[in-house]
Amino acid sequence: MSVYGVLQVHSAPPALCPHIEWAVAGTVGSAVNMPWVSQPAAPGSLRAELTWKGKPGMAGAITSALAGWNRLRFEVTEEASPGCDAMRYCYTPNLGLFSATTSANGDILVPENKLRAALALGANGTAILEKELDRLLGGAWDNELEPFRRAGDGAPVRWLNATG
Repeated sequence: MSVYGVLQVHSAPPALCPHIEWAVAGTVGSAVNMPWVSQPAAPGSLRAELTWKGKPGMAGAITSALAGWNRLRFEVTEEASPGCDAMRYCYTPNLGLFSATTSANGDILVPENKLRAALALGANGTAILEKELDRLLGGAWDNELEPFRRAGDGAPVRWLNATG
């Protein structure tokens, strides 16, 4: 069974780009050559997109290979497959990693137990409900990444089929 996904590197220092390609290649099992272009939202940095096809869970594996790299901003998405939900991962140096299950149209789906916990925190005054819900939806990541997403409109995309 195969799934499709997208890796969007929103900003990376030029010296880091070959290392990103090597890390992704090691994860997907085939050579990767990403179409790097200038990132206007962060002068001096580059951006690239890679659409991939691989086994379910590949988005998590790509994320694990890249998360924690300083000065790197990226998102990885994976479509749903039988027995597996669609996923979205976001990473920024300032915020770290965010992951969420997504619907077919890309909306974030928040599990019932997390909503109940947010309600409880709001009810007992431990947290402000609106801030907890924003955290569950990845609001801080969206706010930080949105200028980089907009700057990438019209950027080239490369397709990759994973081996194995």
